[in-house]
Amino acid sequence: MTATDPAPAPTSALPTSALPAPPGLAQGWCALSLLHGRIEAHLERVLQAGHELSVREYSLLDVLSRQLDGGRHLQMKQVADAVVLSQSATTRLVTRLEDRGLLERVLCPTDRRGIYTNVTEAGLALLERARPTHDAALREALDEAARNPELTPLVRAVESLTAPASASAPR
Repeated sequence: MTATDPAPAPTSALPTSALPAPPGLAQGWCALSLLHGRIEAHLERVLQAGHELSVREYSLLDVLSRQLDGGRHLQMKQVADAVVLSQSATTRLVTRLEDRGLLERVLCPTDRRGIYTNVTEAGLALLERARPTHDAALREALDEAARNPELTPLVRAVESLTAPASASAPR
């Protein structure tokens, strides 16, 4: 290389995926995480106090109750995906609800290795009692979060969403 040759362009030793997120993106993620945490903590307190249900337990009963075929059941893998838990955490969750008589596990009639998780009538009854509590607490948490200028745009985005058909878990 001579003094008149241009210097080679610097290259990063880190792959693009390892570079830090742009500040705005990181701030947005922090705000979203904060909103989620606040809502989940409020729902947890209210559901525990009023119905002895955790947010995850409520979510699982809700997902199972919304199955399109009216069968109110999912395979364990689908349950884990629907409530965003590991297989082992899902098993513990299902066992807790099964011990309370709110869910039951049954063998798949066409595949003896498959296990379905069904919501029981007692589970549906508890869900129906808890749903107004959940919905009111969600509204309260969103209204409280909307008072924070950093969270207001996210609250408005949540309020404008309609659940896609696939949100109730795959069949």
